[in-house]
Amino acid sequence: MAKYVTPRIPTNIIVHLGAPTDTTAKNITVPFQEYIKNVASSELYPNWPTDALKANILAEISFALNRVYNEWYPSRGYSFDITSLASYDQTFVEDREFYENIAQIVDSIFNNYIVREGQIQPLFAQYCDGKNTTCEGLSQWGSVSLAKQGKSPDQILKYYYGNDIEIVYNAPLTADISSYPGYPLRVGVAGNNVLLLKRQLNRIRKNYPAITINDDSSEYYTVETEASVKKFQEIFNLEPNGIVDKSTWYKIKYIYNSVKKISDLNSEGISLEDAELLYNTELKYLDQGIYVRLLHYLIRAIAYFDEEIPFLGRVNNSVFDENTVKMVLAFQKKYGLPQTGVVDKYTWGKLIEAYDDLLNSIPSEYLQYEDEFFSGRNLTLGTRGDDVRRLQKLLLKICREKKNIPGVKVTGEYDALTEQSVRVLQELLNLPVNGIVGAATWNDILAYSKT
Repeated sequence: MAKYVTPRIPTNIIVHLGAPTDTTAKNITVPFQEYIKNVASSELYPNWPTDALKANILAEISFALNRVYNEWYPSRGYSFDITSLASYDQTFVEDREFYENIAQIVDSIFNNYIVREGQIQPLFAQYCDGKNTTCEGLSQWGSVSLAKQGKSPDQILKYYYGNDIEIVYNAPLTADISSYPGYPLRVGVAGNNVLLLKRQLNRIRKNYPAITINDDSSEYYTVETEASVKKFQEIFNLEPNGIVDKSTWYKIKYIYNSVKKISDLNSEGISLEDAELLYNTELKYLDQGIYVRLLHYLIRAIAYFDEEIPFLGRVNNSVFDENTVKMVLAFQKKYGLPQTGVVDKYTWGKLIEAYDDLLNSIPSEYLQYEDEFFSGRNLTLGTRGDDVRRLQKLLLKICREKKNIPGVKVTGEYDALTEQSVRVLQELLNLPVNGIVGAATWNDILAYSKT
């Protein structure tokens, strides 16, 4: 079953009570349903036909979700999701009362929104009153006339936005709408975030061809990815260090949204292919695969030195089992995270941080084993460093004693010969044969070198 970065309904939305650049205006956090009730009660008349009200409210929901999903304001450096002004967004009046019938409609459809066929982002459902102002999108007074003619909300919306729109119903809610993974992306990191990063850079490259092309079918942050990020940073006046921290992440998102014209009624849009993921965004009970093995490696290493986290054995290192749940719950409790037993992006970030701290503070009695610890980054063709040198020493030992790999030179650079030897061992050890050394491959090569 395919997995996608699909929009969800935010539990809350942060509203800026003024123009975006007005630093004296305050931000307030409002439940999303209450926000839509406020906007609808501020912009619509309660005596309008119900179908006209529903069409308008769906447009207002989609407009707001387009801002939220694309992080329109956060990607520009602001600390809010939307403004209170119709000249920028939609009319919101703090502490206003709601019309009862409008509130009831909002309660029934607040988690529905409009999309264009083949795209996933909520439609930038532009609209205007249709009397004092006209626009390319929905006419509010015009929708009243259509409703009186017997048009349904769906027909009204298609009249203004085209027949290629559809409604997404009952979208799930989430308390977290930020896309930033919570930790910097750099050479050696892997996962869905890297995959999406590469796709965005490749699309931006069409407008900025100096950015080098990426293999956007791989989830690994390679030296080629680093070169592409550096060129992006150079073009947009960021420190060209090849690391995607929060500022670089949101600058990439901002430029990506701009070239795709996401906040435009006739946007190029984000397709299902653009948003398809390789892995579930969270790891939970009974999940399987290479990322469960990575989780096990990290949390077991941490637990070995931390008595507050139970160090539990397991039969299958690739399955998220009952023992995994116990260890994750204990880890979340130790680090003040919600105790869900599910590894979300915050738990991942804290695991990586805790493992890095462990590497920097190995007890003296274990320093003799320091070279056996996985460095925390995936090793790929072109990477350099002491961790590559340590890998090559393991490979050299295997080559001399077992003579079943092509060979290796201990240079500290992950070259073609190193990759070839790793591929041979991955096939031998029943691991994914990709020539990349992650925690699972490292651990198995280490164990194999000792047999």
